[in-house]
Amino acid sequence: MAEISASMVKELREMTGAGMMDCKKALVATEGNMDEAVEFLRKNGQAKAETKASRIAAEGICKIATSGDKVAAVVEVNSETDFVAKNEQFQTFVAQVAELVVAGDYADLDALLAAPFDGAKTVKDALVEKVATIGENLNIRRFAKVTAESGCIMTYTHGGGRIGVIVEAATDVVNDSIKEALSNVAMQIAALYPKYVSRDEISADFIEHEKEIIRAQIMNDPKESKKPENVIEGMISGRVNKELKEISLVDQIYVKALDGKQTVGEYVAQVAKENSAAFSIKRFVRFETGEGIEKKNEDFAAEVAKQMNA
Repeated sequence: MAEISASMVKELREMTGAGMMDCKKALVATEGNMDEAVEFLRKNGQAKAETKASRIAAEGICKIATSGDKVAAVVEVNSETDFVAKNEQFQTFVAQVAELVVAGDYADLDALLAAPFDGAKTVKDALVEKVATIGENLNIRRFAKVTAESGCIMTYTHGGGRIGVIVEAATDVVNDSIKEALSNVAMQIAALYPKYVSRDEISADFIEHEKEIIRAQIMNDPKESKKPENVIEGMISGRVNKELKEISLVDQIYVKALDGKQTVGEYVAQVAKENSAAFSIKRFVRFETGEGIEKKNEDFAAEVAKQMNA
């Protein structure tokens, strides 16, 4: 049996990105044949991909790709750990998927996973390979593509890909001033997480539901519940109005406002006037990595120790 040296393990690890112990086992199983060891890892890794799929992938990154100032796409791909999210191989893969989205027309995630990727493979094939070589459950969670029909788009990425934002403007003027304003609005969206462009997009059902919740909160308060009905109605109206200002982009206080009072809508109107433009925010997309995914609290040190002792 061929002797398995540390340099052989290192070489195989660099070729495949697999774990050190996995590389050693592969070389032992193939008696030091590097090509067979690579194949062994691929097969073994793909077999493990199914079990890894049960593990929660709540970390990861959002990548944005653009085509001029008219088209942009954002993709969120999740990993189990922040460590892998910073891995160059992982980041390159996510960037490639984003480029596919901006160049293509995919109706849903299934269509994207079935798309050709780097030759004969599909995106799903490439994803399975990455699961095998990186050693964590990876998941292409969602994507969005925005095409500006009568205006332009601006993108913003925050925290190394923790948050990805695309903003579309309807405008008859596209210059540096308009683009700077859009960039500022994109940063606003990243920071303050509006859910709608304006109140016009908020359904009456949503507003009524919020009123019911606030009324219940008031009636459960021993002091507030004793107030006259007209006062209670005023309290409900005030609290709902405050909430709508927080979730409506154009009603939010613009974070760069010098007076601390100017809203985003007023800022956009100011820029429109200064540039003699019909300029408004049409829509936006905001992805935040892992939002809505329940994360497990794990002892990473214990996990490493467990693997080393296996």
